[in-house]
Amino acid sequence: MQKINKSFGANRVLREVDFSLATGEICALLGENGAGKSTLMNILGGVLPADGGTISLDGKPVNFATPVDSLDAGIGFIHQELNLINDLTIYENMFITHLPQKGILLDKALMQSKTRQLFEKMNLDLDPNTMVRDLDASYKQIVEISRALMQDASIIIMDEPTTSLTDPEIQRVFAMMRTLKEQGVGIIFISHKLGEVMEICDRYTVLRDGNMVAQGLVKDTNPKALAEYMVGHEIHTESLKREQEYGEEKLRLENLSDGKHFHDISLSVRAGEVLGVTGLLGDGRSELFQTVFGAMGRHYTGQVYLDGKKIHFSNTHQALDAGLAYLPRNRKENAILKDMSILDNGSIVYLPKLVRGLFIDEKKQQEAFRVQQEELRIKMGDQYDLITSLSGGNQQKVVLAKWVMSSPKVLILDNPSQGVDVGAKEEIYGIIHRLAESGVAVVVLSSEAQEVIRVCDSSLVMYHGRIVGRVCGEDMNEKHIMYLATGGNQTEKEGVK
Repeated sequence: MQKINKSFGANRVLREVDFSLATGEICALLGENGAGKSTLMNILGGVLPADGGTISLDGKPVNFATPVDSLDAGIGFIHQELNLINDLTIYENMFITHLPQKGILLDKALMQSKTRQLFEKMNLDLDPNTMVRDLDASYKQIVEISRALMQDASIIIMDEPTTSLTDPEIQRVFAMMRTLKEQGVGIIFISHKLGEVMEICDRYTVLRDGNMVAQGLVKDTNPKALAEYMVGHEIHTESLKREQEYGEEKLRLENLSDGKHFHDISLSVRAGEVLGVTGLLGDGRSELFQTVFGAMGRHYTGQVYLDGKKIHFSNTHQALDAGLAYLPRNRKENAILKDMSILDNGSIVYLPKLVRGLFIDEKKQQEAFRVQQEELRIKMGDQYDLITSLSGGNQQKVVLAKWVMSSPKVLILDNPSQGVDVGAKEEIYGIIHRLAESGVAVVVLSSEAQEVIRVCDSSLVMYHGRIVGRVCGEDMNEKHIMYLATGGNQTEKEGVK
């Protein structure tokens, strides 16, 4: 790709960008949210037309008018936001762009057979007949990756492919990538997880504000240098130190169980405290706090107290009215309203407070959102553009703005930095600490030990639906967190440090 330019209205997203990929190479494409990574790949994938520049494939000029053109040329695109159809089976999704026929009917037996063969080759325990809606986020991602492999792509674009995956699943994906590399497939790997870049990639290219600012061999760099290329200044990764002065207890759980996802959970969080809850994917932490927030119904035993008063929410409206806020982990399915504007998405929780008679006070709505836009440094065009016009990270900031505007007593953040680059993470962490300093009790649910260490005062660790330890101070390190999260203390007495 040579001298690629792209603008959206007055917003110039790509400026004379060059990008190349060799046969059998894994190249990292890095940059902050809004740097232009996804736009560049959408041009290569036939999703968007370039305003200028050229693309050559195997030395020959190409022009992709549609995603099918790109796919037919051997380019598989695994998008950051999953493109699966929930109401179809796995095998139907695998062949959705090229459906084989037997006479006038679809050849379902062939689709099932080929899907099953691929899964066996990848050592995946998945039934091709399973409905996609019944899969969790990690397996939906694996189906996306499998679909690209099914299409015999010579180039595969992976846009944040590991965001929802556990460590074993990530290693399985990396094993697949290494096999494809040996077979001559070129892979473009977009990720904000710089440790993954160092582990799996051969080369890197960094975009910043639509410009290509750095490139080179991964073996000649380090995560800190890559992060500084991305943000344009030095960043820090150590624990954020702050004065810890807590107020009164805001939320307390006593012996909470639902009989399936979590068991005998007791915890407490106070005003001004940032409490982490971590573990591996599937440990029950999301289901636990969705239950507290009223999103899972009333079917649990144990007690929940808010400001010292016993509560039992049967829906999220009750929780919100009482002062709870919950940012969910799956942005696309549970957090954004794709057919609404940036402004409406960022202020929808606040709208009931803006109603004047039969109308909404739009001036107050715009002013309230403008404050959050500046606080969270949301990169956007017009506030009336669709939320889907933003990069994934900026969508996440809009979702965070929505809940901050509700002025919660307790703010529960489930994977708050999903799809967010290293620079934007620091901004979000700063927001979290400012909220805590204003008296909000904050609960951060995250499977990233580095994130928990960076932003939380202390953290509970869950394993198979139970709290197996609490870490703080010197114990709050990746090694000890992983030891607890993998059940390493289960053969020992309770009360492990």
